[in-house]
Amino acid sequence: MDYELKNDYKTKIIKKLKEANYKLTPQREAIVDVIISKIGSHLTVEEIFDLVKKEKPEIGLATVYRTLVLMHQEELVTRLDLQDGSTRYELTREGENHTHHHLICISCSKVLEFMDDLLEPIEDEIEKEYKFEILDHSLKFYGICHECAKEEEETLRRKLENEKRE
Repeated sequence: MDYELKNDYKTKIIKKLKEANYKLTPQREAIVDVIISKIGSHLTVEEIFDLVKKEKPEIGLATVYRTLVLMHQEELVTRLDLQDGSTRYELTREGENHTHHHLICISCSKVLEFMDDLLEPIEDEIEKEYKFEILDHSLKFYGICHECAKEEEETLRRKLENEKRE
C-alpha cells in the first residue's frame, strides 16, 4: 500500500476516534499503524500485540485487546470469527457496501478475500419476501487452498508408490 493511502486511512481513523472523544495515545497510534500496514491480513490480537510490541515494548496485551474492541465499536476494524478459536481483525475499508467475503482453508487456516458481491439478487428477494431490511452480510467458504491440495495430492502419491514397492 502506498504512503499516501496509508496516511489517508490514518487521518480518517484519528478523526473518527477524536469525534468519539477518544484520545490518540502513543499505544493506540502504534496499533493503528500496524493494522494499516497489514491491510488485507486477518490478524489475531496476539499477532497484532507481537507486531506493536516491536515499536512499543511497554505495551500490554490488554491494551491491544481494549483498543481493538474500541475500534470495532467505532467500525474502524472488522472482527472475523473463523471458528478456529481465534478472533481475527482487519481494517474496515471504505467504499465496501458490504463486508467482503472470505475463503478459509481448513488445513492451513489461510484466509483469502474476494470482493464480488454475489448476494445482491438474493438480498433483494429476501427483503421483498420477508419485509426485512438487510444492512450487511458476511459469507465464508471453508475448503482447502491450492497449496494444501497439492501437498495432500503429493502425500497420497508417495503413499501409493510406497505401497507398490512393498
